[in-house]
Amino acid sequence: MNTIILAGGGTAGHVEPALSVAHQWMKENPHDQCIFIGTAHGLETSLVPAAGFTLRTINKVVLARKFSLSILLMPFNLLQAVLQARSIIRGSSLLIGFGGYVSAASYLAAKSCGVPIVIHEANAKPGIANRLGARFTSALAVSTPVEHGVFNQALVTGMPLKSSITKIITNSQQDWNLVRSSAKRTLGFDDALPLILIVGGSQGSQAINTVIAQSLPVLLEKKIQVMHSVGRKNALPTEQSGYQPHLYIADMATAYLGADLVISRSGAVTCSEFEALGKFALFIPLAIGNGEQLPNAQHLAALGKARVISQNEFTSPWLLANIDSLLASSKARGAQVSTANSTAHEKITALMQNVLSSH
Repeated sequence: MNTIILAGGGTAGHVEPALSVAHQWMKENPHDQCIFIGTAHGLETSLVPAAGFTLRTINKVVLARKFSLSILLMPFNLLQAVLQARSIIRGSSLLIGFGGYVSAASYLAAKSCGVPIVIHEANAKPGIANRLGARFTSALAVSTPVEHGVFNQALVTGMPLKSSITKIITNSQQDWNLVRSSAKRTLGFDDALPLILIVGGSQGSQAINTVIAQSLPVLLEKKIQVMHSVGRKNALPTEQSGYQPHLYIADMATAYLGADLVISRSGAVTCSEFEALGKFALFIPLAIGNGEQLPNAQHLAALGKARVISQNEFTSPWLLANIDSLLASSKARGAQVSTANSTAHEKITALMQNVLSSH
């Protein structure tokens, strides 16, 4: 029996691909076990146990990108997290990391324990934790081709998608318009009116929320319906006819399917799900951190599947002036479901099997 450790916590962009790979691994290797390493405060605390897997937590370590007082404490915080990760990883068969706050410590711990490492990079611009981990392994996978650096030679697998998304792709041979209308009704909206889905990432976006709040009266007056994921850390607005606010949307597959237009941050998972379901999106990339959201969005914009603007540009007057053209662009594209990512989880588990076999 093998013990597979999956490291990636903090946001849905790190947790959901790991869950997809874990499910595929257990499907292929039912006698093995998968253990997740995450933080004590990320989405993994609810998503991982709900999926039936064990979650072990270590301290969150933010790898500083520029000098600050906190950088002086980083070596001590990282050392403590590495020691915590070693106690989980020691004696396991393989570690696969997906980036995020726990991955750097997990890579260092696995290297010190002699445990083989596989890395999956979701973003078009690799994160700092995965760039560190790539020093310890050649078993690298990426969702999209990377132009520069060590990940340029990585196996291109696509993004592991949630089963609810792949199920829709599998069933896309049905009457697409009928399926979309059914999704709108399931969500509680009028299938004869346009529906905009607003997603500020798994943590929400106060900047996007503010613009939507300012624009909402005019949008509703124009008979445009709005489904709005405000984020768990934000206050929940009042629901009204044509407007549904949610702290977090669990059934994103149905929400994507029913939406005529999606306005969103451009995390790697989000972009891959949009591409898979053929959705047209307006992306407002998060400008902080590694800056990976802009390349993610630009990749789809270059394919004619999205429009990208900066957060400074995204204002209520801009949105109201452009909403009709955005909905028209979405309608003109029609249904263009993509199967590009539908086998990503299988390709990644095959890479993991190869590493295990050669170790």
